[in-house]
Amino acid sequence: MNEVSHIAAADPTAPVGSGKSRAALLWMILPLVALGLAITWLLVSDPLRNFGNGAPPVENLTFERTILSSDGIRVLVRAGGSEPMTIAQVQVDDAYWQFTQEPAGPLGRGATAWIHLPFPWVLGEAHAINIVTKTGATFEHEIAVAVSTPTRDAGNLASQALLGVLVGLVPVAIGMMFYPVLRGVGRNGMNFLLALTVGLLAFLLVDATAEAFELAAESAAIFQGQAMVVLAAAASFLLLMAAGRRDGVPTGLALATFIALGIGLHNLGEGLAIGAAFAAGAAGLGTFLVLGFMLHNITEGIGISAPMLKKRPPLWTFVGLALLAGGPAVIGLWIGSLAYAPQWSALALAVGAGAILQVIVEVTAYLMRSDGRGPAALTAPATMAGLAAGVSFMYVTAMLVKV
Repeated sequence: MNEVSHIAAADPTAPVGSGKSRAALLWMILPLVALGLAITWLLVSDPLRNFGNGAPPVENLTFERTILSSDGIRVLVRAGGSEPMTIAQVQVDDAYWQFTQEPAGPLGRGATAWIHLPFPWVLGEAHAINIVTKTGATFEHEIAVAVSTPTRDAGNLASQALLGVLVGLVPVAIGMMFYPVLRGVGRNGMNFLLALTVGLLAFLLVDATAEAFELAAESAAIFQGQAMVVLAAAASFLLLMAAGRRDGVPTGLALATFIALGIGLHNLGEGLAIGAAFAAGAAGLGTFLVLGFMLHNITEGIGISAPMLKKRPPLWTFVGLALLAGGPAVIGLWIGSLAYAPQWSALALAVGAGAILQVIVEVTAYLMRSDGRGPAALTAPATMAGLAAGVSFMYVTAMLVKV
């Protein structure tokens, strides 16, 4: 009797819940159906044809990669126009040249194609490529210094790896070698080192952001480079903040790991830029330039060590942190020299900028907690001196690596 009563009392609620679900499903499908009908009507009736004034469609073409080899020049282009575009002619140094396109045919919006030119380029000379489309639009690309593009053989990869180790891994490891000297510093000394870390990271943040925007401007319009940089940096910052504070506020080794990760992402972008310049022959990468990169990056090792001064970690920890911070320079150099594209370099630098901003926030918070005076510690003389020293050192040494 009681069971029957219970079922009778429950029955009225089941249809109501199921009805709500069907209504919710219906209101989710209806807008999609309306959107589909609107798109179909737009494609079938083409109401925009009344706005046509006979002008040719807007065309856009971006040069993403250039390869110089013994059989001529190859360029990778990406179309960004509103309608498919056809490459009709190609000029090199103001002379028309035969070319082959792969894949052949018109290029749709966002599509890429390789253009091969059997042109006898001259080592060390500048060459200008001019692509003419079927509508008569022209798109120019300059090869500032013609050098043979590195090939994917073991010798080249080993040389690039050595260069990446010198500019990324070695300076971080040298900076960490100051760790024994740094231990035992007092409160002012600790504030100076943490502020020094914030200063160098602030410079890297500005530098990475500026380079990301510069590369974004060179990428195809379809990628919306400026918005991509801002969104990638913001997403990187928020995700790392959430991950870093999942188990509380990071300190000690955890904070050092986040600093190494942020610097590593920056070094990945730096390696991409060096690799691209290396492939294009735009950078001499002589001994002086390599020394400049080493001096520029040596403070990064000190910054990574600063949060670990109160507790001595094992040696393997330093090895791991050095690889995390400096190793990406090797990977970036390989990618940059073999498969460079400006949008991906901009994306890597933007992610690195977001990671660096997260580390700046955490190190600053750690400085205030460890000092015990809260925000007042930020205006202490030692803090201000460390901040100024970090920014100044990075700015001065950056002069050595700008070409």
